[in-house]
Amino acid sequence: MTTSSSSAPALPGAFRRGLDEWAQSEGMTWAFIFKALLTAFIAQWLAYRLELPQANTVLATVFIVMQPESGQVLAKSFYRFLGTLLGLTVTVPLIALFAQERVLFLLCLALWIGVCTAGAARYRDFRGYGCVLAGYTAALIGLPAIAAPQGAFMQALWRVLEISLGILCSGLVSALILPQNSSTSLRRLLATRFRDFAGFASAALAGQLDGQRLEQLNARFAGEAVALDNLRNASAFEDPHFRLRSGRLGRLNHEFMVLSTRFHGLHQLLQRLQGEAGEQVRTALAPCLAGVGAVLAPLGQHLCREADAEVLALRLEGSQRELMQQIRAARRQLAAQQPSDEQLLDFNTAAEQLYRFTGDLHDYALTHASLRVHRHAREQWQDSFTPRANSLATAVTGMRSALLVLLLGGFWIATAWPSGETCVLTAAMVAGLVASAPSPRHQALKLLIGALGSALAGGLLQFWVLPWLDGFALLFCALAPVFAFGAWLLARSQTAGYGTGLLLWFCIVALPANLPAYDFQRLFNEYLAALLAIGLTTLSLALILPPDRPWLWRCLEHDLRMRVVFAVSGRLKGLGAGFESGTRDLLNQAQVSAVGRPEVQRRLQRWMFAVLEIGQAVIELRQEQARLPAEPCYGEGMPWQVAIRALGRALVRLFIQPDEGNRLRALAAVEQAIATVRQTPETRPPQFDSSPLRRVLSYLHFIRSSLLDPHSPLAAGSRWPVRLVD
Repeated sequence: MTTSSSSAPALPGAFRRGLDEWAQSEGMTWAFIFKALLTAFIAQWLAYRLELPQANTVLATVFIVMQPESGQVLAKSFYRFLGTLLGLTVTVPLIALFAQERVLFLLCLALWIGVCTAGAARYRDFRGYGCVLAGYTAALIGLPAIAAPQGAFMQALWRVLEISLGILCSGLVSALILPQNSSTSLRRLLATRFRDFAGFASAALAGQLDGQRLEQLNARFAGEAVALDNLRNASAFEDPHFRLRSGRLGRLNHEFMVLSTRFHGLHQLLQRLQGEAGEQVRTALAPCLAGVGAVLAPLGQHLCREADAEVLALRLEGSQRELMQQIRAARRQLAAQQPSDEQLLDFNTAAEQLYRFTGDLHDYALTHASLRVHRHAREQWQDSFTPRANSLATAVTGMRSALLVLLLGGFWIATAWPSGETCVLTAAMVAGLVASAPSPRHQALKLLIGALGSALAGGLLQFWVLPWLDGFALLFCALAPVFAFGAWLLARSQTAGYGTGLLLWFCIVALPANLPAYDFQRLFNEYLAALLAIGLTTLSLALILPPDRPWLWRCLEHDLRMRVVFAVSGRLKGLGAGFESGTRDLLNQAQVSAVGRPEVQRRLQRWMFAVLEIGQAVIELRQEQARLPAEPCYGEGMPWQVAIRALGRALVRLFIQPDEGNRLRALAAVEQAIATVRQTPETRPPQFDSSPLRRVLSYLHFIRSSLLDPHSPLAAGSRWPVRLVD
């Protein structure tokens, strides 16, 4: 009896925990399906009630815009509406200019779709989706105008109204019914990212982290930096709390990128301290490293919230003073062993990197803690995340889609195929939808399979189910299983492509109009046109410079190397933020384009590490030069200033053409710069916090150690091994 009475209260608690777990996993999927069905019901009823010419455009808009999180829906809807207006603005003048010249009109339309598809490949976020819609809307309005230009203006207005209705229904249902906020995902990402960083940093400082794990985490952090910026933009649409903190969130993302780059540079510098001389330096630094690791270790055990960040910031203020004292004590201990000049320079550089790391950590903690209040001085952040894309890959994407639209459009005009308009429109839509996908060819293949499924479902409903029904309620009950299954596919990232193909072409081709007409020949031709267009688009992605092949990997590697050229010669204002964000965005693209090729991913990742190490040191060296005091020893014409400018030119040559000759010339240039800095007399005390030349010397030594690293890709040059390109 006692056992029974004691276990009875545990059942409701276990049930609640199980229910919470279900709500956070499968429950979210079912909530999304319910909202998709409700949105489709409202949008379709309104489209029929208002007697819109094409209810299928309304439903297609609903399923394109629908996302699991309301912030993503609102952001996507906003850019879809802007893209629609832009496409309308471009198409109407084209129709007016080339109403009687179908070939010229088709040529201009193909060029515009190519430009829009290139824009989608360039941005790869909600802005890219706006580019997709600008091209798709132009095709949606312009293609019917080839046969009937006199009705083009009214068709354009109807399309805008239909798209606006779909956007309105999606936004309202997503925001009001069982909302799943992007801000929640943003908070979770911030907390888990810093927890994982603190855990791996404390383990690395204690020498308990292998190099492969370090590379994996750094690659993950690069992808999360891109994801967090997208979440920040989406959260600003749905949550005024995060809209007021948008500047701080952008600043926090940048400070984390700087923090992770700094730690990677510190870790690599410590790894390069080999032999007996290096062991003496590491032994002297051990208490300093242990102190910083002790601060980070507890943070790796739990999620870090704003209150935890405030406590961390207060603790770091005291620990930074203690760290400076520990560094000076360690330097005295090392000096007692009569170290060489190189050992002393190694110690100073590593100690200053460690001290800067704690400073970066303190800045990050202050910004994170500032999220607790609505208004804060740290909101004044002018820099932004700057994505980068390879210009050649972007141009190839646009050229491929323009060529496909032009060829299919020419075939349509030459043969007068009744469904040629659908074929060209589908090709334009698919080219835009897959432009920013990790693997465009595989995504197009998923769309093809989904569209084939929609053809089977559409034929079954059109001729065996819908003719027997009467009234909107029964109609929607018949359509609901298709909508629910498609929404279930959309809710999972692995199957979202199949869901998009199923729902889009079911709505575009098989959805009955307000006055339905059951025409087998029309349905067959429309689906044949759609499937042919998707198949040809997939084939073009496989044959015309496919985007997951060695030519793109070489281009991305070149772009990564050119980030150092940007660090040397770019405008100093906003240089740090642009360098960090652009480099990580390029790595994220490289990781995605080389999925299944770990050796390629590893090579590109090593290039990113080399670029980040040297690029950050160059930028901080330039910033140090920009704030030098007005004293004779810091003048522009001083030999050490001339030597640093020569080093910049040598680094530019090295990263444009990384071979052994250029690496040796860069090493000679940095050695010359170090020698001239050492020979320059300075009136200030020779401490890190008071001597600019002391800090300059540390930056130069760090660049030299990176150039000397035998594991750096600079040591192997730029030639790709044959096994990576086969």
